[in-house]
Amino acid sequence: SGWLLLGLPGAAYATGLSGSVWMAAGLALGTYLNWKLVAQRLRISTQEYSNAITIPSYLENRFNDHSRLLRKASSLFILLFFLVYTASGFVSGGKLFQTVFGVPYKVSIFICAIVVVGYTFLGGFMAVCWTDIIQGLLMFFTLLILPVVVLVKAGGINEVVSAIDPALLNPFNAASITGSASSSTVLVVISIVSSLAWGLGYFGQPHILARFMAIKDPDLIKKSRIIAMFWVVLSLIGATAVGLVGHSVISDISAYGGDSETIFMLLVNKCAPLILTGILLSAILAAIMSTADSQLLVAASTVSEDFYKGMIKPKASDRELILVSRLTVLAVAIIALIIAFNPNSSVLKLVSYAWAGFGAAFGPVILLSLFYKKMTRNAAGMIVGGLTSVLWPLLKKVSSLAIFQLYEIVPGFLFAVLAIFIVTRIDIKNITDPKKIETKKAREKV
Repeated sequence: SGWLLLGLPGAAYATGLSGSVWMAAGLALGTYLNWKLVAQRLRISTQEYSNAITIPSYLENRFNDHSRLLRKASSLFILLFFLVYTASGFVSGGKLFQTVFGVPYKVSIFICAIVVVGYTFLGGFMAVCWTDIIQGLLMFFTLLILPVVVLVKAGGINEVVSAIDPALLNPFNAASITGSASSSTVLVVISIVSSLAWGLGYFGQPHILARFMAIKDPDLIKKSRIIAMFWVVLSLIGATAVGLVGHSVISDISAYGGDSETIFMLLVNKCAPLILTGILLSAILAAIMSTADSQLLVAASTVSEDFYKGMIKPKASDRELILVSRLTVLAVAIIALIIAFNPNSSVLKLVSYAWAGFGAAFGPVILLSLFYKKMTRNAAGMIVGGLTSVLWPLLKKVSSLAIFQLYEIVPGFLFAVLAIFIVTRIDIKNITDPKKIETKKAREKV
């Protein structure tokens, strides 16, 4: 998303390797494990359980949940966190047009929203898949080209390295990791664990899981995993490099009226030849579009398939579902625009919040539904994980305890797993309890 070209380079520029390398390492590992552990099993399972095309419908079918609690809870969390995630894309677009063209921020986010909503509204899932190929390639080559362009402009690697504060090249630098020179070892460890924990988020991202569910043939997953890892590792290295080499050209970013998240755009304007400038800058819009469109589609399918068809009108026609989907895209985009209206919004913080929410709410449920056959139908893990990710940042603000500085995805994920095991054990005990069985038989007889 825009996080890759704005958030991560911004973190690397502001805090060096200590603020970016651990995050990148966690994401690379998370990508691999998601493809290795989840992709094929989820693709096969969703086909086995009534050809489910959304996460809520898969969970309902997997656990034979007639209460619809799983469908309702998962649909609500998808809409909640996608509002924030989509808003981060609009913020990225706002910073792009404002920094490059001097367009007012609020006008810029409207331009971005119109572009994304326009083709998502008209093209649907296949249009998003095809455009993502082009956008992904553009992002990939841009992240490889820009650091090289800056190196040439700065006069070589020696000049670039000498311009970077050595502390920024130390991945264990306490001041950069925690933002305080007097940080304790505990805080440093918590910060590193929090950064690595970004990798847990991959297991619960609905827009990523939806791609696994749509793979044409499970046998293609091994090839897909190789392509994905090649793309992700090099892109993460390139994004981190952009932030670091930026110090050789821009020592004080505030002098340019921007924040650290605009370093990519400023480097393009200062270092890239004119023939490359437009292409490199368009990669940011490609990054925004490639994620925002997927999020809008998943939100739309959740409302149309899981709410409207699943609970309101089971016999709804395809024409009705398309109309509901399009109205949902518009509604989500409008609310996301309202969230993005603050020009001081941080792409990194918005993505961090949504990423943790999805990872904690859906990650444990998806993983255990695929590997833990005894798991019973319960929404406890999803609700506990989702609520923890919402409430933990509030506790972080009111408490000075070191433990609350932990990224919310860590406690959210752990508490969700614990809740699933506890509720499953209770359910199994109730199922096998002779008294419960007799009561059930008596009720069935009545």
